[in-house]
This record gives sequence, C-alpha cells and structure tokens, in this order.
Amino acid sequence: MNERVTDGHFAKASSQNGYEGRECGLVIGEGMKALRRSLFLLAVYMASILVMATPTQAQISVPAVDLQCLSPNPSGAVDVPVYPGATLTGFANCRVTNPNSYAERIQIQVSADGLVVAAPGTISLGPNAESEFQTTVRADQRMTMSGRNLIVTATVVEANGAPPPNIAESQVQMIINILQFSRLQVEATEPFLQLSPKTDHNFEFKVYNQGNWADKFKVGVTDASREKLEDNGFQISIPAVAVEIDGMAAPQKVRVMVRTPKNQGWTDEYYTLEFEAVSEFSCRYETGGCNSMAQMITIYVRGVYLPGFELIPSLAMLGFAAAVIAKRRGDDDEDDEDAEWLEAAPGL
Repeated sequence: MNERVTDGHFAKASSQNGYEGRECGLVIGEGMKALRRSLFLLAVYMASILVMATPTQAQISVPAVDLQCLSPNPSGAVDVPVYPGATLTGFANCRVTNPNSYAERIQIQVSADGLVVAAPGTISLGPNAESEFQTTVRADQRMTMSGRNLIVTATVVEANGAPPPNIAESQVQMIINILQFSRLQVEATEPFLQLSPKTDHNFEFKVYNQGNWADKFKVGVTDASREKLEDNGFQISIPAVAVEIDGMAAPQKVRVMVRTPKNQGWTDEYYTLEFEAVSEFSCRYETGGCNSMAQMITIYVRGVYLPGFELIPSLAMLGFAAAVIAKRRGDDDEDDEDAEWLEAAPGL
C-alpha cells in the first residue's frame, strides 16, 4: 500500500486521487525513449550502407575494360625459338572483359620491342561479355638470344555507339625470351698428310660456334680413334680440352699433337684420326641431347726401306727396257740378212 504525508497526515493512494495514472505515464515514457533510440541507430546503420554503396554504383556506371594475358610456357614468358627450321613465333593467350552494362568497342594495341606482332585490332563486347584472343610475336632466324618487353593494351573507344566519357583501358606487360640454340662446325686444316715414322706433327682444327650466344665446347680425339692409334704406336696429346666461343664469332683453333710410330715396318700404312667437338649448352638444356660434330683426317705413314732398296724396282724396269731394245735390234739384223740372200739369188 502506498502512502504519503500531507499536512502531517498519511494519505492512501487510490484511483480517485490519480497516483496510479502518473506511474503508468512514467512507464510509457521510458518505452518511447527506447524506441526512439533504436530507430536512431537503425537510421545511422542504413545511412552508412548507402554511403558505402554509392562509390560502387558510381564505379560501374562508366565504361570499363579488363585485360588478362597468360603464357602457355612454364617460364611464364613468351618463348620464341630461332634456330634454323624453327617456327620463329611465340604467343600469349589473352582475355578481354566488359564488366558493365555498356555495349563497348575495344581497341587492342601491341608492342614488342621491334618484333613483328599479330593481334585483333578491335573487339566488340556486349554488357558483361568477354572474348579470348592470341597475341603472337615473330622473330628473325638466328636472332641473338635476348629478352624483350611485350605490352598489350585494351582501350574502350566506343560505349553504346558514342565515345566514352572517361579513359577506360587495361594493360598487361610480359617478357619475350629469344631462346638460345646450339650449332657448330669443325674444319681440318690438313685433311690428308704424309709423314715418316717417329715424326712429330701438330694437326690444327677450327671450331665454329654457329649458335646465337656464347657456348663452351669439349674438344678432343674420339675414344675409338685414339685407342686404335695408340695400339698402333701413335702418341697423342691435346693441350686444350675445352674452348669457349662467342656466337657467330671467328673460329677457335685447336691443336692435336701427334707422334707417328717408331717402328712402322717395311710397308706403308694409312691411319685415320677423328676429332670431335661437343656443345655443353646442348647437353644441359636442349631436349634433343648433345649436339656434336666430328672431322676425320688421314695420316699416311711411309714404311722403312733399306739403303738402296728403292733402286731395285728402277733397275728392274731398266733391265726390262734394255731386253726389249735388244730384241728389236736382233729382229732388224735378221731382216737385213734375208734381204741380202734374196738379192744374191734373183731366180728364187
């Protein structure tokens, strides 16, 4: 029971004196305040959403384009082979996308540091459409190994049939690898030589690097050829076992020091020496295996003759010629005697 003091007396609250109505009004007022506070927080939240959504809506409301290009090679670059007989081309797969509601005409521009390029000039895309194309580059045969830049640019030049109000473009940069290849040539300065027994001689071979970059070459006499020559009494020495040569540079000269057999015998003999050069780059990186070239030379070693032995065939020929001449003279004398006898007997 609620009571309050009025003029020194206690009074009881009742519906007649209004105390219950005042308490009810206080409760309602507190509820309204809570409701207004909730509505205010809700309004702030909605306003923040609108503020964040406005830039996004503005961003897609103008023409735009997106370009992506990827290489099919594991290196991620556009690899171009330039060895003789190669395709001399490399390419990247590209995708251009229209991310908005405009009908766009997009221009494709490609630059490749002076290389020949091929790509579509323009591409038309509808709203939220995309298209794929290839960007191809072409190099010259035997071009020096190098790296170059490939730049592909997509630019919106028309949106809904009119020039775009903004600059809308997308660009991709990639690396072009002009691949190295190996190629060589071997030349003998003396492909045939006659030597005497126990004679020293330096055979010279020229090694050419016809690849498109510096390469190191292992040089020497093949195992089979060396084994056969040494079994016959030859001695072989090679001062250098490897040479490094720049691509398409002057040849490198390689010497092979040879000593002929000490005991050749009575007859002449022919021997072969096979020189070989092998590209180290090809052995490490080229899928076809080691690239090599061999050059064979012939060594004619004369036999050992006794003093005067060389004269025997000549003397035999002279004796044969003298016998033929003597026989002819004998035949002539017999003819003369027959003629004299016939003259002495004319009746016969």
